[in-house]
Amino acid sequence: MKTDKLFYRIFLNQPSLISELLQGIPPDCEFDYSAPVVKQAEVRLDGLLTPISNDVKLSSKISSMKTDKLFYRIFLNQPSLISELLQGIPPDCEFDYSAPVVKEKEIRLDGLLTPVSNDVSLPLVFLEAQMQTDTEFYGRYFAGIFVYLFQYKITRPWQGLLILRSRSLDLGSDIPYQSVLYSSVTRLYLEDLLSSENLSPNLSLLKLVIMPKREAAVVAKSILSKTRRQRDFEKYLDLVEAILVNKFDNLSIEEIRNMLDLREADVTQTRFYREVLQIGEKKGEQLGEANVIVRQISRRFGALSPAQVSQVRSLSIPQLESLGEALLDFQSLGEFEAWLQANSL
Repeated sequence: MKTDKLFYRIFLNQPSLISELLQGIPPDCEFDYSAPVVKQAEVRLDGLLTPISNDVKLSSKISSMKTDKLFYRIFLNQPSLISELLQGIPPDCEFDYSAPVVKEKEIRLDGLLTPVSNDVSLPLVFLEAQMQTDTEFYGRYFAGIFVYLFQYKITRPWQGLLILRSRSLDLGSDIPYQSVLYSSVTRLYLEDLLSSENLSPNLSLLKLVIMPKREAAVVAKSILSKTRRQRDFEKYLDLVEAILVNKFDNLSIEEIRNMLDLREADVTQTRFYREVLQIGEKKGEQLGEANVIVRQISRRFGALSPAQVSQVRSLSIPQLESLGEALLDFQSLGEFEAWLQANSL
């Protein structure tokens, strides 16, 4: 499981975490999760005024007026008018005028949380978890938001929520997006949670994701100890297990039980355990069938090479069933090898 998907699972299973991080969200608000793809057709900007000065602190200004080019002529001939209308622009700042075309681009939004409630005053939440450096992140994030708002004719409010590993991540320049970034987006830096004590169980889940392995068990047991109802215990245990398996690649159910000091009954009731058990049963069934076929072929045509045995064991159950039927007609090892070449992935 990729780390970012793990965060979405945490938020969907513990929606009250949203209310802890964003103002105006009631604790009982439930969300639908989606990852829509937005595609914007070619758009022409009617008026982009770019400062001639080399001072990068001066912002480009986009005029959306569509009443002739008379307005643009006024602004270009009287650039001090810009400073009268917009804060932070010196009266002597000169601008270049252009009407650029923004080309079509497809963008996938990783996490859109839509309130299930019919209360349209509750905001959409554009959730993104970013653990690695990505110098195009801010540009892509805001482009996706505004194309989505335009494409789907959204009329309700929205908020952004960014879960970031640390402040040192290079996500590209945020200068072009500062006004909306500081007013409408909340950034949570997970590194700040490492030194925080007395966190809620929900925030502790996020902390557990980046905790050093040697301290993970203590934090995990602390999360579970704060639950009071069996239903809550099972929900948190399900997420704790998923986080620990993501953190420890070779962790088994037995190791989870030992690490968390849980009884067998505690573990086997969770969805995570049932999923792993089901996968284990399927793998056992697949391996058993593969071994039967290996023995049958070896008796007819002689011992198979380790590579051939590995190929057979990598086949799916439907493929093994098909091979079992074809095996009845094989007259030589060459026919078996040809079947493997035609049917192996």
